[in-house]
Amino acid sequence: MFKYTKLSTGIALATLVISSQTQAAGFALNDHSATASGSALAGVASSNEDISSSFWNPANLTNTDKPTFYASGALVIPNMDVTVNSATDPTGNDLTGAKAPGDIVDTTLVPSLVYAHPISKKTVLGASLNVPFGLSGEYGDEWAGRYHSSKSEVSDIAVAFSVAHKYSDKLAVGASIQLHSAEVILDAALTDFQGGNSAKGDGSGSIQADDIAVGYAFGIKFEPQKGTRIGLGYRSEIDFAFEGDVKYSNVNNTLLSKGLDDVYVFDEITFPDVFTFSVEQDINDKLTLGATAMRTGWGTMDGLNIAFDLGGDNVKQPNSVLTFDFEDQWFYSIGATYQATNKLVLRTGFAMDNSPIKDEYRSARTPDGDRKWITLGATYQVSKTTSITAAYNNVSVDDVKVNRNGAPEDAVRGRLDADYESSADVFSLGMNMVF
Repeated sequence: MFKYTKLSTGIALATLVISSQTQAAGFALNDHSATASGSALAGVASSNEDISSSFWNPANLTNTDKPTFYASGALVIPNMDVTVNSATDPTGNDLTGAKAPGDIVDTTLVPSLVYAHPISKKTVLGASLNVPFGLSGEYGDEWAGRYHSSKSEVSDIAVAFSVAHKYSDKLAVGASIQLHSAEVILDAALTDFQGGNSAKGDGSGSIQADDIAVGYAFGIKFEPQKGTRIGLGYRSEIDFAFEGDVKYSNVNNTLLSKGLDDVYVFDEITFPDVFTFSVEQDINDKLTLGATAMRTGWGTMDGLNIAFDLGGDNVKQPNSVLTFDFEDQWFYSIGATYQATNKLVLRTGFAMDNSPIKDEYRSARTPDGDRKWITLGATYQVSKTTSITAAYNNVSVDDVKVNRNGAPEDAVRGRLDADYESSADVFSLGMNMVF
């Protein structure tokens, strides 16, 4: 019975925490500042430009000595091309469904808001809203890999309250407490064991679950000598206990006999922590160079252990255990900022963003590959109190192969061999206002 119940939630939840979003490795989002995006996050934890970099290092709230509001939005325009080489259902029937649509990954707007309010010459309070993790992708229920995935949506909205203190001209520290609200919607087709050609055709399953959790962050910024800045920032793991429901339709009699019911589901999942180390060096009064190394602790996500409530037929589905075995990974970037005029600042950067996915566990919900960023950006000082920032980020993703070749956890999903080509363009716009 276990292998059949894995179909009901396994194909829907197997990659709850991995994104087909092409902007960032895994499902983490790094579009929290148009300023930082322009230089590919180079020097972001040590930046003294504005308060938007406080997402990576809350000590950077001390970058202002007046009430300040920063609003940023990033429009992520992804592209994913999927070529299905072969696919079969659990009994070996060839699947020749429709080609995967060209708009699998949705265009997404990622917002970010930060407010800083000094309460003394050295201490600043802050509040912010960000989307640290998220994805949105839909294959539809007609393509050949429909038993592996048809739709995935994950969102994590975080509200943070921060405090930063400047001990001296050389040293500042900061910390924050965060409230995370996460929601998951995951759909997949259910096999009829005849390649979708039975009188009833395929069924479908959908899971919706959510939770609220608490996290924290802290950071330090140090300027050992004028013009040289070092920043360290840490954002904690987020422990979610997702609760929700699974709903089925048009389920095959074989699966019904194994206890599939519309029931409550539960799983505990830990979103990764993030450590950011940055350095900036002022070359002269116009040019600044920066570098960042960022480690994301994907290794906390080794798998799922999904629990089911007792069904209406008085049969409790056994837990569905699925393996991820993610790896901790690093993001590296270098960049430059140039003060072209009194009102205009120019930026550029390059980054390498490594994927946590191992080849043997990549799936239709995890078509993740290493990324390279090339970025451009600029800030224009509109008035003494307002500046506008724009940035462009071209993201290229390594071509990858999904080869689900009959592993035990795919016993009721069938086989899938597909090639993925992905890229993204990200346009960011921000406004900084001092009161």
